[in-house]
Amino acid sequence: MQQTPAERGLDGFVIACIQMEPHVGAKRDNVARSIRHIESAARSGASLVVLPELANSGYVFADRDEAFSLAEELPNGETTQIFTEAAQRLGIHIVAGIAERAGERLYNSAIFTGPSGPIGVYRKLHLWGDEKRFFEPGDLGVPVFDTPLGRIAIAICYDGWFPETYRLAATQGADLVCVPTNWVPMPAQPDDRPAMATMLAMAAAHSNGLAIACANRIGTERGQPFIGQSLIVGGDGWPLAGPASSDQEELLYAAIDLKRTRAQRTLSASNHVLRDRRVDVYDPMLGTGWPSSSA
Repeated sequence: MQQTPAERGLDGFVIACIQMEPHVGAKRDNVARSIRHIESAARSGASLVVLPELANSGYVFADRDEAFSLAEELPNGETTQIFTEAAQRLGIHIVAGIAERAGERLYNSAIFTGPSGPIGVYRKLHLWGDEKRFFEPGDLGVPVFDTPLGRIAIAICYDGWFPETYRLAATQGADLVCVPTNWVPMPAQPDDRPAMATMLAMAAAHSNGLAIACANRIGTERGQPFIGQSLIVGGDGWPLAGPASSDQEELLYAAIDLKRTRAQRTLSASNHVLRDRRVDVYDPMLGTGWPSSSA
């Protein structure tokens, strides 16, 4: 059994990734089990908890009508209210994947909430597979949220295949990216190799000097398997916790030291992964026009 952060003698604020198996359509049960896991993480000292993608609704929708029926307005939906009540009661922050309904439009989104109430919403930018049948591509960019824990951004699953997502978070001064995800097996993935998703997270953390916390789901839903292997990566690119198993519900814990994370952007006496960028050759903010940080 995995030791709690206190038992491992960790310093810094503690983040927990909840690896679990939501069931499509079973919102009440999914949320109730999420709350039990959140409470367990809080008892073990977690200040920030990350849940999987579409944690309250399940993932493999039969059609758009089913997706629409399971979606909620953000940040005013029932699930957000339940998570916010838990965050306030426990004094923690929570990031959770939720299907968002905005008028007639649907988004694969994540809610970020904490002791003071909802903090923000992220909408998945890059849609995978059948998601394109149900959801609109995200239209909120890559927001970075100032919190008492640090500057935190969010990405969802397939967003991690695009280095621009993490780069835009880093150039806006993010310290940590929370990733609710539903990773699936990649084509021709050798059984004896690490999951591509975990390697991409490690590479993104290293090349941007970010901590990255990925909470994946497990199980098979309507014929679609999911691979688990949740992990938490430090700013040097090496795992702080995980990868988790491929088929068990687990809570991963890691201490995030923001001073150390920021220091890991310096690779040598002469090299810094953000300051060495050749912004004379390409747009420093990738054409977004957003202001950059001096991170």
